[in-house]
Amino acid sequence: MSELDAQIPTTFDPFADANAEDSGAGTKEYVHIRVQQRNGRKSLTTVQGLKKEFSYNKILKDLKKEFCCNGTVVEDPELGQVIQLQGDQRKNVSTFLVQAGIVKKEHIKMHGF
Repeated sequence: MSELDAQIPTTFDPFADANAEDSGAGTKEYVHIRVQQRNGRKSLTTVQGLKKEFSYNKILKDLKKEFCCNGTVVEDPELGQVIQLQGDQRKNVSTFLVQAGIVKKEHIKMHGF
Protein backbone atom coordinates (compact mmCIF):
# COMPACT_ATOMS: atom_id res chain seq x y z
CA MET A 1 0.00 0.00 0.00
CA SER A 2 2.81 2.45 0.79
CA GLU A 3 4.54 1.69 -2.55
CA LEU A 4 1.38 2.68 -4.43
CA ASP A 5 1.16 5.98 -2.56
CA ALA A 6 4.75 6.81 -3.40
CA GLN A 7 4.16 6.38 -7.14
CA ILE A 8 1.15 8.73 -7.40
CA PRO A 9 2.13 12.40 -7.36
CA THR A 10 -0.34 14.30 -5.24
CA THR A 11 0.98 17.86 -5.45
CA PHE A 12 1.54 18.10 -9.22
CA ASP A 13 -1.36 19.37 -11.32
CA PRO A 14 -0.56 19.20 -15.07
CA PHE A 15 -3.46 21.49 -15.98
CA ALA A 16 -2.79 24.22 -13.42
CA ASP A 17 -0.82 26.43 -15.84
CA ALA A 18 -3.31 26.03 -18.67
CA ASN A 19 -6.28 26.88 -16.45
CA ALA A 20 -4.53 29.93 -15.00
CA GLU A 21 -3.71 31.30 -18.46
CA ASP A 22 -7.20 30.75 -19.88
CA SER A 23 -9.24 32.03 -16.97
CA GLY A 24 -7.72 35.41 -16.21
CA ALA A 25 -5.73 36.88 -19.06
CA GLY A 26 -7.68 35.54 -22.03
CA THR A 27 -11.09 36.87 -21.11
CA LYS A 28 -9.89 40.38 -20.22
CA GLU A 29 -8.07 41.26 -23.43
CA TYR A 30 -10.48 39.82 -26.01
CA VAL A 31 -13.81 41.19 -27.17
CA HIS A 32 -16.23 38.32 -27.74
CA ILE A 33 -18.94 38.70 -30.38
CA ARG A 34 -21.53 35.93 -30.25
CA VAL A 35 -24.76 35.09 -32.03
CA GLN A 36 -27.61 33.26 -30.30
CA GLN A 37 -30.58 31.68 -32.02
CA ARG A 38 -34.00 32.85 -30.85
CA ASN A 39 -37.20 31.72 -32.57
CA GLY A 40 -37.05 30.37 -36.11
CA ARG A 41 -34.83 32.68 -38.14
CA LYS A 42 -34.56 35.30 -35.39
CA SER A 43 -31.16 35.77 -33.80
CA LEU A 44 -29.42 37.94 -31.22
CA THR A 45 -25.85 39.31 -31.34
CA THR A 46 -23.98 39.97 -28.08
CA VAL A 47 -20.79 41.98 -27.60
CA GLN A 48 -18.84 41.27 -24.43
CA GLY A 49 -15.43 42.30 -23.10
CA LEU A 50 -15.17 45.96 -24.03
CA LYS A 51 -13.10 48.06 -21.65
CA LYS A 52 -14.89 49.73 -18.73
CA GLU A 53 -13.73 53.20 -19.78
CA PHE A 54 -15.95 53.17 -22.89
CA SER A 55 -19.53 54.36 -22.70
CA TYR A 56 -21.61 51.34 -23.65
CA ASN A 57 -24.70 53.45 -24.30
CA LYS A 58 -22.91 55.68 -26.83
CA ILE A 59 -21.45 52.67 -28.64
CA LEU A 60 -24.90 51.06 -28.68
CA LYS A 61 -26.46 54.23 -30.06
CA ASP A 62 -23.93 54.34 -32.92
CA LEU A 63 -24.36 50.62 -33.66
CA LYS A 64 -28.15 50.93 -33.79
CA LYS A 65 -27.98 53.93 -36.10
CA GLU A 66 -25.36 52.34 -38.39
CA PHE A 67 -27.03 48.93 -38.82
CA CYS A 68 -30.72 49.91 -38.53
CA CYS A 69 -31.47 47.48 -35.72
CA ASN A 70 -32.62 47.65 -32.12
CA GLY A 71 -30.49 46.81 -29.11
CA THR A 72 -29.89 47.18 -25.40
CA VAL A 73 -27.18 47.10 -22.75
CA VAL A 74 -27.66 44.29 -20.22
CA GLU A 75 -25.92 44.09 -16.84
CA ASP A 76 -24.83 40.50 -16.16
CA PRO A 77 -23.47 39.63 -12.69
CA GLU A 78 -20.71 37.37 -14.09
CA LEU A 79 -19.88 39.02 -17.41
CA GLY A 80 -20.44 42.69 -16.59
CA GLN A 81 -22.10 44.87 -19.20
CA VAL A 82 -23.09 43.16 -22.46
CA ILE A 83 -24.42 44.84 -25.61
CA GLN A 84 -27.26 42.97 -27.31
CA LEU A 85 -28.35 43.67 -30.90
CA GLN A 86 -31.15 42.23 -33.00
CA GLY A 87 -30.12 40.01 -35.89
CA ASP A 88 -26.82 38.45 -36.91
CA GLN A 89 -24.56 41.52 -36.83
CA ARG A 90 -21.22 39.79 -36.08
CA LYS A 91 -19.30 40.97 -39.16
CA ASN A 92 -20.82 44.43 -39.04
CA VAL A 93 -19.97 44.91 -35.36
CA SER A 94 -16.39 43.66 -35.76
CA THR A 95 -15.68 46.02 -38.68
CA PHE A 96 -17.33 48.91 -36.82
CA LEU A 97 -15.23 48.36 -33.67
CA VAL A 98 -12.00 48.19 -35.72
CA GLN A 99 -12.80 51.27 -37.83
CA ALA A 100 -13.82 53.29 -34.76
CA GLY A 101 -10.51 52.44 -33.08
CA ILE A 102 -12.15 50.81 -30.06
CA VAL A 103 -10.52 47.38 -30.52
CA LYS A 104 -7.73 45.98 -32.68
CA LYS A 105 -8.68 43.25 -35.14
CA GLU A 106 -6.50 40.61 -33.45
CA HIS A 107 -8.33 41.14 -30.14
CA ILE A 108 -11.77 40.18 -31.51
CA LYS A 109 -13.11 36.63 -31.19
CA MET A 110 -16.25 35.77 -33.13
CA HIS A 111 -18.40 32.86 -31.95
CA GLY A 112 -21.47 31.21 -33.38
CA PHE A 113 -22.77 28.95 -36.09
